[in-house]
Order: sequence, then structure tokens, then C-alpha cells
Amino acid sequence: MTSGKQANNCTGYWFRYASHEQEEFFVNYTRDDVRKAVGDGLLSFPITDFDANGRFDPDSYRQRLEWFISHDISAVFVAGGTGEFFSLTLDEYRQIVSLAVETVGGKLPVIASAGLGVGSGKAFAQAAEEAGADGILLMPPYLTECPQAGLVAYARQICDATDLNVIYYNRGNGILEAEAVQQLADACPNLIGLKDGKGDIQALNKIVKTVGDRLVYVGGVPTAEIFAEAYLSIGVNTYSSAVFNFVPDMAVTFYRELRNGNKEVVKRITQEFFIPFIDLRDNCKGYAVSLIKEGADIIGKPAGSVRSPLVMPTPEERRKLEQLIAIANQL
Repeated sequence: MTSGKQANNCTGYWFRYASHEQEEFFVNYTRDDVRKAVGDGLLSFPITDFDANGRFDPDSYRQRLEWFISHDISAVFVAGGTGEFFSLTLDEYRQIVSLAVETVGGKLPVIASAGLGVGSGKAFAQAAEEAGADGILLMPPYLTECPQAGLVAYARQICDATDLNVIYYNRGNGILEAEAVQQLADACPNLIGLKDGKGDIQALNKIVKTVGDRLVYVGGVPTAEIFAEAYLSIGVNTYSSAVFNFVPDMAVTFYRELRNGNKEVVKRITQEFFIPFIDLRDNCKGYAVSLIKEGADIIGKPAGSVRSPLVMPTPEERRKLEQLIAIANQL
């Protein structure tokens, strides 16, 4: 199959050729469309499906995406942290993003990841652009500690190499402070957002108040729901939901009631599900991903095991997760 993307000022649509005889038309999201979708609504981050041999499983992944977009979400972030971006080859990444764009079919914006280094970040961004994605989530550079000026240069070089919308993931060794975020926003018109992965509300509030509505802001700490009320208090209206992978109805209910100001429901779900889930997650490093895959398996939507260096939960931890899922389904 060959595909192409073409701006059309009259129709606002882009085309993907399914064959020489047939054209399939999907919505072409403007930059403002993507900003609105990312800035207000529940964001989903699907796990990546691997088969029994640890290879990418496209059929299973397609079914997962079809299931995802049947729910009330505003954007799909593929090959993200929950999707094990850090363990994917560029060829696998191309397959994943292309399949996601095809499967979502313009119903929602599709955001893919990029990063690791300037060269690899550019390569991932180019692959996402060629696949028809609507944006990239720019991950931190790999491993090394970084000065603020170096992080700005890293992000700017990747932003400058693509026409896609870019959301910077403020996490790990890639934490930008308010002044650096402002510099990056001033330099890169296609930078549309910042995703918080640290949970430092004071620092995030400083960024929000400094940069203002030039960017949209997304909560992105592991199990972000536990920070949801604090995020909302400083104007961060949405967050990434990993547990959506196995308790989507509860995840949607929690977000809806949070935005409606229903504190009792938010408190009950937090106490009965999220706090014990976080306690379980903290048993082992990497469980923010591993438990999500285990949960998907428990509900009958397996995606294989995580790749090294992550490990899967123990049988006892699986039993505890089964109990939490049963509780979630009653909330």
C-alpha cells in the first residue's frame, strides 16, 4: 500500500491511497484542532502488542486500537512510555504508527513518540510524519544528565526537523525549567504542549504562569489520576491514563466526575482503586508499564510480556491486581 498526505485548503482533508482504484478520506486536523484535543479530554496511551516470541503483533494491536477508540477519549498516543517506545526499533515504530493512523481513521488525533538523541529523534519524527501522525511526544534524551541550554538545543533541533505538532515530555533527565520552556516555545512554532512527568506542582505552576496559554499542559506522571485534582487546580485539564488499558469505563468515569467537580466520586475511586494500585505499582521499578500489560491480560486483551529491562508481575501481584480490577468494575 502506498500513502500520501496533501493539504487541501478547500476541503481540509487528506488522502490515503488504499489502492490505485480507491481513496479513503480522513479528517486533516489543524494545529488548533490538535491543541484542543490534547488540552481537554481523556488521553489514552495504548500498550504495544507483542506475540509469544516478543515480536510486534499487528493484528492484536489493531483490535486494541479499535476497542480504544470506541470509548470517550480525545486523542491516542501510540508508542509512548506505556507503549514501550524505549524498546522499539525504528522499523517496528513505523509499523505501529502507520497501523494506528490507518485504524483510528481520522476519528481522533494520533500522537506518536520521538527522542533518545537528536539523530534518532529526527528519524522517529520523520517516520511519524510519513505515516500520517498528527504530532509527536518528545521524550527526554537518553541517559546523560543535561544542562538547560543543552535540553533546549536538543528539543529545538528535533522540532525544527518536522512540521508535526510537538509536545515536550518534561520528565527524567529532561526536565526543563520555566525560562527554558519559554525559550523553546518562542523558538518553535510547532511546539504546542508540555507534558509533566515529574509531579512537582510548584515547578509546573511556575511554567504555566510564565508561558501561559502559548502551550497546552498535560499531566503525565505514572498513574496520573493521583495528581488529577492538583493538576486541575493550576489549569492542567487533562492527563494520560494508563489504567484505561484495562479499566476504561472507570477511567472515563473518574475523568468525567473530576471535571464535573464531583469530589465524592473522585475521593471514593481514589481511595478504593488508585491508592492501592499505586502501592502495588511501587513494589518494583517499571511496574507503571508492567502492571498495565498484566491488567490487559486479566481482562482478556493480552498484549504479551514487557521487554527487558522491565519484568512482569509475580503471581501474587497478579492476584492483587485481579482484586483491584473487580473493585474498579463496581465503581
